[in-house]
Amino acid sequence: MLTKNFKEEKIIKVALVGQPNVGKSMLINSISNARLKVGNFSGVTVAKEEVIFKYKDYKIEITDLPGAYSLNDYTLEEKVTKEYLENSPYDIILNVLDSTNLERNLYLTSELLALDKKMIIVLNMIDEATKENIVIDEVQLGKILGKPCVKTSAAKNLGIKIILDKIVEKHESAKLPTKLTFSEPMEEEISNLVKVMEENAFKTPQTYRQLAIKLLKEDKQTYKYFHDEPIWVKLQPVLTHAFEHLYIHYDTKNMDDIFSDERFAFAKGAVTETVKQEKSIAKSTTEKIDSLLIHKFLGLPIFLFLMWGLFQLTFEVGNIPMDMIDAFFASLIDSTKEVLGDNQLSSVIADGAIAGVGAVILFLPNIVILFFGIALLETTGYMSRVAFLLDGFFHKFGLHGKSFIPLVTGFGCSVPAYMAARTLKNERDRLLTLFIIGFMSCGARLPIYVLFVGAFFNEGNAGNILFIIYISGAILGLIAAKALKVIVFKSEDEPFVMEMPKYRMPSFKLIWHTVSNQALMYLKKAGTYILAASILIWFASNYPQYPLIEEQYNNKIELVESEDKKSELLNELAMYKLENSYLGIIGKASEPLFAPLGFDWRMSVALETGLAAKEIVVSTLGILYGLGEDHDENSKGLIEKIKANIPFASAISFIVFVMIYLPCLAASMVFAKEAGGWKYLAYLFVFTTTTAWVLSFIAYNITRIVVG
Repeated sequence: MLTKNFKEEKIIKVALVGQPNVGKSMLINSISNARLKVGNFSGVTVAKEEVIFKYKDYKIEITDLPGAYSLNDYTLEEKVTKEYLENSPYDIILNVLDSTNLERNLYLTSELLALDKKMIIVLNMIDEATKENIVIDEVQLGKILGKPCVKTSAAKNLGIKIILDKIVEKHESAKLPTKLTFSEPMEEEISNLVKVMEENAFKTPQTYRQLAIKLLKEDKQTYKYFHDEPIWVKLQPVLTHAFEHLYIHYDTKNMDDIFSDERFAFAKGAVTETVKQEKSIAKSTTEKIDSLLIHKFLGLPIFLFLMWGLFQLTFEVGNIPMDMIDAFFASLIDSTKEVLGDNQLSSVIADGAIAGVGAVILFLPNIVILFFGIALLETTGYMSRVAFLLDGFFHKFGLHGKSFIPLVTGFGCSVPAYMAARTLKNERDRLLTLFIIGFMSCGARLPIYVLFVGAFFNEGNAGNILFIIYISGAILGLIAAKALKVIVFKSEDEPFVMEMPKYRMPSFKLIWHTVSNQALMYLKKAGTYILAASILIWFASNYPQYPLIEEQYNNKIELVESEDKKSELLNELAMYKLENSYLGIIGKASEPLFAPLGFDWRMSVALETGLAAKEIVVSTLGILYGLGEDHDENSKGLIEKIKANIPFASAISFIVFVMIYLPCLAASMVFAKEAGGWKYLAYLFVFTTTTAWVLSFIAYNITRIVVG
């Protein structure tokens, strides 16, 4: 039936539209039986999914638009869907509805009907509706809406061919007039506005009725569209009279409320005439499960246990393939150096390019496991319960319940945490969450904490100190969220609206599709940037070259017989080269900035290299304190050097700074992409650096006073 051998076929462009949790993704997979092409809508981070296939004599292109409860600008997804439907070229709207919750879904349908486009209504999940004794008269519903209605079950592949036939049939036939009707007062005012446009033969690609409805809805773009047109002078008095009439009739001046009432009345009427359900006295399965999972006292502990399990899977099970990937790339780096020899080319390829690619692929197991867990929670219908449970607590800090998932993920790695923030639909909530994820100490910061805790605290208290560090970061993050909400993201709290879909068995086909696409997007996004950034850091730490100095040291080394002395000279050379590299020069230049925090230039350089990857901080300190880079956080020599060269107050200040400042380069690049632009990364840099500096300064001076 379907093939991908395209020639010069006639094209049918289809916009797939529906509210969240109606099974659009599963439906598009069933229709095409092909992998979606995934990208982003222009200028935003919202995913754009398209599929192209051949059916009969046509090439059908389906664009899966983001789930939207209505066509407004409240969420980024709704804004993107609205903009696409109003301004992009397409032939047919394929509106997917959940057959078990038809009235709520018809709210969006009523808005789509106002667009006056060719449209097909897909009554999905009809198998679940049958189980719940819901009977839908799709023929009568089609007559009411003026659009063909098709019963389907994407999960069971029912009605798929009928949809394809309807798409071709609808494309080949003339568009019928829309049957969306409003109340008598509303229709009267729409008619008055249309009459003015007809009398003036106003030229527009949209229908007069469509423009009249948008004017009454006070659509900003439509007002801008008319503002410089001569007809606007004639429309204004008619529009003013229309508003006065409607205000009196509805006893309100809020046009959003008026149109909302109209849509609900339309949806309620359509359902009353076409849907019958036999009431069941017994509790449904959903109600039984909800009585436990959203229980007043048990709900939150159950959720925390499930998240703890996902967290453990992500960063414990993920460590197994990570170790193998790490070993593979370490071996590949060594082999590259052996083949190419000890020169600049081998260094840039091995230490720059290969190490950079390895740093990205290293996180892939975490990405896969994390998104598998999230997709599992979403497809079963549990995710909306999570948001409901946590919303009350997080609202106190200006956040929403769904913020918990990216925040807890941030304790493992900021990269998947930033990506997990996509579950937040409101743009302000998502940005606010993105800005505080860095306060959750990622696993890469652990070696730094272990090093300094080992140097300045006894082993018996080490675990407690680490716990305090992690908890302190989380508390600071919540406080920062509250501050940002009050100062930067100022707005009234939006009502937390989240329907609770019925529990469903997970669709592993859909989960696989979600996970594989997220993994590919991660590799594409993070891979390109981290590769370039790794080469840049390599260059900054290796240049300029000092051949004369190297020659002098090499001559000294040749004359020395003691291996310890040779090692000492090699470390001296490495320290000289790093101190006088571009990275070292930056460290020296920035030393006055960090001096009030108790940092010398070595600590400053270590922090700056940590912008590339926090793991580098420990090895950088090893080089700068003359021990070579082959030292980790458990090295007794490095611990003694740190203890001998860094005052206790400076160490506390350093820990606080590490806990707060910008995450690694890979995470920063992903943050910029997820937030929607490089300017947000600049804001994050200023915000985290300023906060880290101020709190480190306070910690440094308080510790000096307390310790004496």
